[in-house]
Amino acid sequence: MPDNPGLGEQALNKAAEIGLSSQLDEVKNLDVDIKTDPLKLVQGKVDKVTIEGEGLVMQKDLRMEELKMQMTSVAINPLSVAFGKIELTKPTEARTQVVLTEADINRAFNSEYVRSQLQSQKIHINGQLRTIEPQNVDFRLPGDQKVALNASIKLVETGENQQAAFSAVPKISSNGKSVALENVEYSESEEISPDLTKALIDQTSEILNLSNFDLEGMSLQVNQLKVEVGKLILQAEAYVEKIPSA
Repeated sequence: MPDNPGLGEQALNKAAEIGLSSQLDEVKNLDVDIKTDPLKLVQGKVDKVTIEGEGLVMQKDLRMEELKMQMTSVAINPLSVAFGKIELTKPTEARTQVVLTEADINRAFNSEYVRSQLQSQKIHINGQLRTIEPQNVDFRLPGDQKVALNASIKLVETGENQQAAFSAVPKISSNGKSVALENVEYSESEEISPDLTKALIDQTSEILNLSNFDLEGMSLQVNQLKVEVGKLILQAEAYVEKIPSA
C-alpha cells in the first residue's frame, strides 16, 4: 500500500477533523489520520486511527497545548463510510497523551468561569464570612513534581487584598479521573485562612479534573502524571464509544 491516503481515508480524515473541531472553542491545529485499505474498509475494519492536536481550547476556557491519541484495530460500520462518517460498531481504547502548560492552567484560573466559581463561595477569614474576588492568580510549575500557586484575593465586604501562596504535589486519584493536591506547603507568610486555601486547592483540582478534557463519546482515565518545569504531561487510556464526524 502507498503511504498516500486513499480517497476513502481522506474523506474520513476530513469528516473526523470537522466533527472534533466542532466540539472545541478554538483549534490551532488538528489532524486525524485513518490507516486502512479499501478491502478492509468494506469489511468494517480500520488498522489505526491517530488524532494529533495543538492549541485545543475546551469548555470553561481550558486549553491543551498538545493532544495525541492512537487507536488500533477499530471496528466500524462499513455502511457509514459511504456517508463520510466513522460509526464504531464496538467501543475501543486509545493510548492518549495530554500536555498542559503553565500558561494553559493560568488561562483557566483567570477565566470568567473559574472567577465566578470562586466568587460564589462564602469563606471564613478571621472568623468572618467573606465573599472573595480573585484579582490575580499565578500558577507555576517549578519542577520537583510540584505545582505552586500565588493568589491575590480581594475581600468584597472590606475591599482589602489578601495574598495566599502554597506549593503541593499533584497525585492521580485511584479512579484515574481526578487530580488531588498532597503535601501542601505554605509560603513564608502564615496561612491566612484554611477555607481560602482549601477553595484554591479545590479549584486547582477541578481545573485538572480529567473529565474536563473528555470529548463527546470519549472518556479519559489517567495512568501517569509527570510534572516538568513549565508543563504537565498526562498519560491516559481513552475509552472511545464514538468518533465525532461531520
